[in-house]
Amino acid sequence: MRRHRVAATLAVICLAPVVTAWTFAGAPLTLQPESKLWINGTSTVRAFQCSAKSFETKVEASAPDAVSAILAGTKAVQSAELVVPAASLDCRNGTMNEHMLKALKAKDHPTITFRIGSYDVAKAADGIDGTAVGQLTLGGVTKDITVTAHAKQEPGGVIRLTGSQEIRMSEFGLKPPTLMMGTMKVNEKVKVSFDLLLKGEAPKI
Repeated sequence: MRRHRVAATLAVICLAPVVTAWTFAGAPLTLQPESKLWINGTSTVRAFQCSAKSFETKVEASAPDAVSAILAGTKAVQSAELVVPAASLDCRNGTMNEHMLKALKAKDHPTITFRIGSYDVAKAADGIDGTAVGQLTLGGVTKDITVTAHAKQEPGGVIRLTGSQEIRMSEFGLKPPTLMMGTMKVNEKVKVSFDLLLKGEAPKI
């Protein structure tokens, strides 16, 4: 009888990590309202900036306290996706907005998405540096890109993720906008920047 009890105890101990991982699989990190995403570009006339007025993320973690796990250098994120409605981009100029949406083929492809396929993290002085390889879909064309970002802790169980990435519109089959009868031509290279605040679920006691 005692032998069976010992065996059962050992089985529970061995299975505990698996059960824990299963229990917390899919714990989401929720995007906070203060998050920002914007695009900087240049043209033959002036520089410009377009901000995304709305966007969403889908980030699933595999740890009970995902923020602490990530900042400790653990690869605690199972999946991550960023979705931006093209129509939410505001360049602070109605004409520019119209031409930008046309250039992005927003009528036929209304969303811009980035989905992470794999990533690596490394400890930094004030947080974590990460490199993610994923797929960016822009104007209906999907390409693999590599994005670097920095993550640090904020109050209230929040992690702040910041970074930027240069993109050539022509690589996605897009033609940069032209305005004022062609006298203003937008450079095909733009820089996408992000400042995302993600809140994890509080660990259950």
